[in-house]
Amino acid sequence: MKSVIWEDTIVALATPPGIGAIGVIRLSGKKTFEIINELFPSKNFAEEASHSLHVGFIKHHGEILDEVVVSIYRSPRSYTGEDVVEISGHGSPFVLQQIINACIENGARLARPGEFTQRAFLNGKLDLTQAEAVADLIASNTSISQKAALHNIRGGFSQQLKELRERLIRFSALIELELDFSQEDVEFADRRQLQELIDEVDKVTTSLIDSFKLGNVVRNGISVAIIGKPNAGKSTLLNALLNEERAIVSDIPGTTRDTVEEVINIDGILFRLIDTAGIRQHSTDIIESAGMQRSIEKMKQADLVIYLFDVNEITTQELGEIKNNFSIQQSRYLLVGNKIDLVSEQSAREKFSEDPEILFISAIKQQHIDDLKERMVNTVLEGEVQTESTIVTNARHFHALRQLRTALGDVKKGINDKIPGDLVAIDIRRCLHYLGEITGEITNEDQLDYIFSKFCIGK
Repeated sequence: MKSVIWEDTIVALATPPGIGAIGVIRLSGKKTFEIINELFPSKNFAEEASHSLHVGFIKHHGEILDEVVVSIYRSPRSYTGEDVVEISGHGSPFVLQQIINACIENGARLARPGEFTQRAFLNGKLDLTQAEAVADLIASNTSISQKAALHNIRGGFSQQLKELRERLIRFSALIELELDFSQEDVEFADRRQLQELIDEVDKVTTSLIDSFKLGNVVRNGISVAIIGKPNAGKSTLLNALLNEERAIVSDIPGTTRDTVEEVINIDGILFRLIDTAGIRQHSTDIIESAGMQRSIEKMKQADLVIYLFDVNEITTQELGEIKNNFSIQQSRYLLVGNKIDLVSEQSAREKFSEDPEILFISAIKQQHIDDLKERMVNTVLEGEVQTESTIVTNARHFHALRQLRTALGDVKKGINDKIPGDLVAIDIRRCLHYLGEITGEITNEDQLDYIFSKFCIGK
């Protein structure tokens, strides 16, 4: 991709707003060195080496604004591919804004959200999947989401797609060449090799599509509804999982009138725990009834349901009916028997011996809480997370991959039906289009504006 030269120079605060030890202001564009020379008159930055640091005072209209460290990066060896300067000053919002205003007065304009990364993409420093991974890394809040984003920033995902795309392009070119010799009835593209390549691309595509289920968990976390009868110990369980007193605990049934939501990180996965009001058949309390209705709604929306029951009160018949309801609703659920501190765990296991998947705990004594956390992770992940392999976390990539798989199916059918090469070439071009959409070889301005508008300003 060729470098794009903008006439304007952009500026923005690259660190979060608010008071801090330091704040970093980023400049990028043709007038970068001209602007910094005006504000830092003790040096001529046009003559300084790239990737060097300089300490001194930022001045505007003869007034010292701050003592700063200026980092310079010459084109093309910079994040954006342009001349870039980063000004590290003291973290006063007032002082930093004064410096930004001085840059604007000297010819810069305020950057739009994601504009630095957009320029990096358009200048060929990053492809589109790497650029989107930058935003994912900034938003990451678990070790798994961090590793998945870093894998894509390093080009793991895009390199995989580029290699397949290049091989498809070679076959497409051979088929197109056949069209120039159509009267001589020759085949330059070996159909057997093409079939093998399409099968390989289809296998990789299917694997990537299947990874989106895990990718969605990595990116967005899992909502977990803790449900059960009143006084089953749901709020106590929430407190035990969080290891803090978050929910009010009482022996009085119906204490929890509304849902209580908290987030916990277990082995790199975010679980949004929802403590619901107890569900029972009849209640004369209007507020409690409203709370129970919300509990049912949260249960239907949850990715995982923990059904908590008192091992001393529920019957095996009741538990069977509950399991049947979950099966009908096709919900992912865990059955958790609580209050084994009041009876022996062995007697509880004997009572529910027909349900070996039940996990027995004591929420109040925090018995087997770690086992429950492990069971939650295993239920969600359904296997180990391989962060060295590509995990699709982006819905845009997922939809493009699904379209790619459809186009690959058309190529397969065309080869099997021995249709003319020009028609096969059309289907291959569709495959190339969807691959190019993911990595950014094929884009449009509206699509780029939408993608980068979701970035923070300064990145």
